[in-house]
Amino acid sequence: MKPLKLILFFALAAAIPAPAQQSEGDLTKIKEQELEDVRQRISELKKNIDDQVASRDRLTAELQDAEVAIAENRIRLKELERERERSAKRKEALEGQLAVREAELDEESTELAEQVRAAYMSGSQERIKLLLNQRDPATIGRLMAYYGYFNDYRADNIEVVTAAIGELAELHEQVAAEEARIAGLARVRYAELTELNAAQERRQTLLAGLQDKIADEGREIEKLAAQEKDLSRLITELTSILSDYPIRSEEPFSGHKGRLTWPVAGRLLHDYGQPRVSDRLKWNGVVLAAPRGQEVRSVYHGRVVFADWLAGLGLLVIVDHGESYMTLYGYNETILKNTGDWVAPGDVIATVGDSGGQTQSSLYFEIRRGTQPVNPQQWITRRPGQ
Repeated sequence: MKPLKLILFFALAAAIPAPAQQSEGDLTKIKEQELEDVRQRISELKKNIDDQVASRDRLTAELQDAEVAIAENRIRLKELERERERSAKRKEALEGQLAVREAELDEESTELAEQVRAAYMSGSQERIKLLLNQRDPATIGRLMAYYGYFNDYRADNIEVVTAAIGELAELHEQVAAEEARIAGLARVRYAELTELNAAQERRQTLLAGLQDKIADEGREIEKLAAQEKDLSRLITELTSILSDYPIRSEEPFSGHKGRLTWPVAGRLLHDYGQPRVSDRLKWNGVVLAAPRGQEVRSVYHGRVVFADWLAGLGLLVIVDHGESYMTLYGYNETILKNTGDWVAPGDVIATVGDSGGQTQSSLYFEIRRGTQPVNPQQWITRRPGQ
C-alpha cells in the first residue's frame, strides 16, 4: 500500500523544561528527536493494524490499496483541473493583450502610412527644395525646423510600429505556449482518469467479493466487531502517544457542548446508539448522507492526529481537541490535511466519499472522550452555515 502522508509536526516550543546549561541548538536536537520518536510510534501503530487486517482479511487489505489509489487519483485530478483553469485564464488574458496590441498596431500603421504617403507626394528632395526656395531666411529656418520635427515624428512612429510587431510576435508565442500547456494537461488528465477508472473497477470487484464473503449476519457482525476493535486500539494508542503533548486552549472543547456546527450538511442515515446489524453492535457516531466531493469541515480547534485509511471507516481523519476529546471523520473521498496539521473551526479537512466499502457517499462522524464515544447530537446543534 502506498499510504497517505503520515507526517507529524507538533509545536513544542517551551513544552519541555531543559537544564540551563544546554544550548538552544541542543534543545532543538532533543525536540527533533522526540518528534521523530512520535512519528515512528504512529507509523508502527498503523503498520501493525494494517498487518492484522491483512492477516484476517486479504480482500479488505486490497480494498485499502484500491481506495487509497482512488483518493490519490482524485487529488491529482483536482490539482490538474485547477492548473488547467489557471492556464486557461492566462491564455485568455494574453489573447486580450494581443487584441489590444493588434488594434494599436493597426492605428499606428495607418498613421505611419499616411506620413509616408505625404512624404512621397511632396517628392524625394524636400530639404533641397526648401534650401533653394527664394523665401526669407527666417521663414526657411522655421520650415526646416518643422520639417525636422516631422521627420523625427515619422522615425519615432517607425520605431513604435517595429516594437509593436515584436510584442505581437512574443504574445503569439506565449499564447501558443499556453495552448500547448493546456493540451499537455489534458493528456495527463486523461491518463489519470484511465488510472482512476481502473482503480474504481478494482474496488467494485473487491466489494462484490467482500459482500459474498459476509453474506450471512454472523460474518457481518464478526467483521464489524473486528473493525471496532481496530478503531478502539487506534484511539487508545493515539491517546497514549500524544499524552505528553496536550492541547491547551483558552476556550476548552467541553465549553462548547451544544454550540458546534455539523461538519457537513446532510441527511441523517444512522444515528448514535442505533443497532447496526443486530442489538449486539450499535452505532458509536452518526452517518450523514451528502454528495460526493462535498467539503468536510472541522467542528473545532485542534490538531490532526490521524489521516489515513482504516478498515470499516475508509479514509479517516481524527482531530484531537484537548481534554481527551477527539472527533472522527470517516468514509471520505479524499483527505486534505496531514497528521500534525492544526485546524480551526470550519477548516476543510476532507471531502465526502464512500471509502471503507460504503455503498453510497456519506460522512461518518463521531466524538470520543478518551476511548468512550459520546452522542454527537448533544454537542452539535447547528447546521453548516448557520
